[in-house]
Amino acid sequence: MSYRDIVVSRSYKTNKNDIVRDFYVPTLKESVLYKRAVGFFSSTALIELSKGISGLVKNGGKIKFIVSPLLSEEDIDAITKGYNEREIIESALLREFKEPKNASDEERLNWLATLVAQNHMEIKVAFTPPQKSTGMYHEKIGILYDVEGNKIAFTGSMNETINAFHNNYESIVVFNSLTNEDYQRVMDLEYDFDSLWAGRESNITVIDFPDVIKEKLISYKKDYSNLDLDRIEIEQGYEMHPVPKGVPCIPNGVNLHDYQKDAINKWAANDYCGIFDMATGTGKTYTGLGAAVRLFSDKKRMALFIVCPYQHLVEQWVEDILQFNMMPTIGYSTSRQKDWKNRLSNDVMDFKLGVIDTFCFVTTNATFSSDYVQKQVNKLGKDTLLVVDEAHNFGATNLSRTLNPKIEYRLALSATLERHGDPEGTQVLYDYFGDKCIEYGLARAIKEDKLTPYYYYPKVVYLTEDELGAYRELSKKIAKQCHQDKHGKVIVSELGKKLLIQRSRIIAGASNKVLLLKELMKDYKNDSHMLIYCGAARSNDYSNDSFERDEEGERQIVAVSKMLGLELGMKVTHFTSSESAAERELIKKQFANADPYQAIVAIKCLDEGVNIPSIKTAFILASSTNPKEYIQRRGRVLRKAPGKQYAVIYDFITLPTELDYVSIGSDSARYDLSLIKKEIIRMKEFGEISKNPSEADKLIKELEETYGLDAISKEEYLDE
Repeated sequence: MSYRDIVVSRSYKTNKNDIVRDFYVPTLKESVLYKRAVGFFSSTALIELSKGISGLVKNGGKIKFIVSPLLSEEDIDAITKGYNEREIIESALLREFKEPKNASDEERLNWLATLVAQNHMEIKVAFTPPQKSTGMYHEKIGILYDVEGNKIAFTGSMNETINAFHNNYESIVVFNSLTNEDYQRVMDLEYDFDSLWAGRESNITVIDFPDVIKEKLISYKKDYSNLDLDRIEIEQGYEMHPVPKGVPCIPNGVNLHDYQKDAINKWAANDYCGIFDMATGTGKTYTGLGAAVRLFSDKKRMALFIVCPYQHLVEQWVEDILQFNMMPTIGYSTSRQKDWKNRLSNDVMDFKLGVIDTFCFVTTNATFSSDYVQKQVNKLGKDTLLVVDEAHNFGATNLSRTLNPKIEYRLALSATLERHGDPEGTQVLYDYFGDKCIEYGLARAIKEDKLTPYYYYPKVVYLTEDELGAYRELSKKIAKQCHQDKHGKVIVSELGKKLLIQRSRIIAGASNKVLLLKELMKDYKNDSHMLIYCGAARSNDYSNDSFERDEEGERQIVAVSKMLGLELGMKVTHFTSSESAAERELIKKQFANADPYQAIVAIKCLDEGVNIPSIKTAFILASSTNPKEYIQRRGRVLRKAPGKQYAVIYDFITLPTELDYVSIGSDSARYDLSLIKKEIIRMKEFGEISKNPSEADKLIKELEETYGLDAISKEEYLDE
């Protein structure tokens, strides 16, 4: 056995995973060497470290452990004054050596004492002498080695302490030398540890574990021969895989909420077909995987296909799928599983022949709709479950054709199933997937503390004179491309649709947005955890008569980044489709720690599914008129995170002209109504469940009075 035989996630979080059970136990079981540098030493940390390493010990393995003493202000002052620093370090370490709480802890200390006595475990102490640095040694890295020399490295916020493992909100990011993209990172972390162990790091002093502490530990050494490590592992709940690998099951420590259980029960009662309409951040993924567990438990056979819009969402799903004990085949063009096509075809054949009872295939919309995958799906049907994430996309003609009627069980996940302006596509989804099994909206999620409450500030931006002229000229042309059918429905010609797209680019790329952002950002230039949503438009798009994107104009995302970075001196980064999956994961990690980035400047690729809970302030420059998009953009900001009591959203409301110059009943005012109504719709949507609804109500009332609009409902506006 080696690391080739286990699946390791890219990251683990204590709010989602039991990191000891899900990461330490399976990796240490295959390890022969474990190197670990952590923040602080305590005897409870040693006890926690011991959980899971029985496999490493049985392999004849070795542990190298670097710890740091928790120095008090008095300790630091004494070292600064020249007192014997080794004695002070020994005293600090002794303070953190607690007596075992129970017989199991005594057994573990007995075991660890034996490991130290027999040189299976080496401990060194690292600290930064106050005369060299005002900081403290607080690095947290680990490297594991298997018998083949493969390496798994990890780094993150977690110490080897009981609080870190079980109570704190902590995370680690994992790198595997078996993957090309991780190899160099593993080598770098290994070099850092080895350099520290050898005492080559400047401004950090590394000493051997003090004899007085070693003697304290070894005093717990008793009869090692009668110690049953496997029994202790099982008693404390850290046995390996209580069910076979690949068999779907709810992760240990995960308790689904009542609303999730109710949704699954209704779905099962509806012959395992239906729709989970759940707001972003309320647990759609876990509810969907919980449904898969329920189906397999009931039917004992399940071919599971999970489909997501983008590659980075596939990878997010993979992390959760692994927690549910499934071993997914990951299918898309640049998958790290290069042989995914063979894996899928073999699984399909084995499943049909009854060799296996279940398999999981997770893929993108594009790959799922490919001829190869469709042929594989067509070989199945019975005992097959199709789970579609962001299912609204499958109302489109090209994707709706892939909704195979032979598939027996179906589940659609979406916070925004209704397709804006496409009732036919919406009906396709209901016809295929069935009824909604749950509607869990943002208002309920905020009320029930599943999402963060927020303040909403609509900020008005006016078109420039040139932009206004182009907008109204296009509006005249659009009016000529519209007519009513015999039922009174407005029909827009193909030319009219192109003109509408061109006009929308003027709104999205309005140049005054960057100026307003600069003014607002003056109060936030030293803040962090900010998201700036930009449009894909360029500043000169409105003047392009070819309907193609103007390549000469500067993209809004570039203009915003230059302004923030060069003019205000802020640290920002892009989050677009141009960044690789690995780059995005690194950006998310660095952004969460506010090091080095204060803000993410993003376009559409953040709309669907990307999870960055630490965002607390959003500036929405992209004035989308599609409810699906602006609801998703709001959802990005409302995920819960430690210390995040509320979020703030600045919404850039684009108006054609200042209200004092509006002439009710004029042609220009009539042309402006479409935009005004759409902006009002979004303000109603955002403002009504915010903590300060009066901010939006005031502007809405002013617009309605200026343009002579009655205070009609959002639905009536949408009908317009």
